[in-house]
Amino acid sequence: MSGIDAVIFDLGNVLLFFDWEIAANRLCARTGKSRQELDHYIMATPFVDQLVRGELTKQRFFEIVSGDLGFAGTYEEFAVLWSDIFAPNEPMISLARELKGKVQRIVLSNTNEIHMDFVLERHPFLRELEGLVLSHEVGLMKPDRRIYELALRRFKLTAARTVFVDDILANVEGARAAGLHGIHYQNPGQVRQELAKLGVISE
Repeated sequence: MSGIDAVIFDLGNVLLFFDWEIAANRLCARTGKSRQELDHYIMATPFVDQLVRGELTKQRFFEIVSGDLGFAGTYEEFAVLWSDIFAPNEPMISLARELKGKVQRIVLSNTNEIHMDFVLERHPFLRELEGLVLSHEVGLMKPDRRIYELALRRFKLTAARTVFVDDILANVEGARAAGLHGIHYQNPGQVRQELAKLGVISE
């Protein structure tokens, strides 16, 4: 019997692939900004991080960013442009479904309300999971230890009996520092092997 009670998945580039280039190119086309101008704006302003932490509402983010960049469309147009960048990582989704009934399956993601509105509509398999811990809802971002501890408390989990999977090493190291088993995502086969070593699935 496995000594693991839950597997916590990152969302972007683990369960869903995403490509910022798609949104960036659309924004440039709609605003007349060069890619260099757009990248500088995104990096130099605090608004994206504030959206991810839930410090800005999606409407306020839209108002600020559309005004700054000269985007003349509606919020609905902006939301699709900003969010239609995801594609399912089918082997990882199949793995998550395979774990149903064996462990709790949870998503822990640095994300934002605009993306999650879109993702939950387009990728309803996420609603099959046992829970979501989203940065914009809890006001914390990985790799802050507190977000892992919050997830453990919320789902009544023990760190030593919980696995965390993320494609960003710093986030995995943050989970390990909080006592979780960490898997640095490389590909679905490697994740399966790591889970098999922990007794979560059979090879």
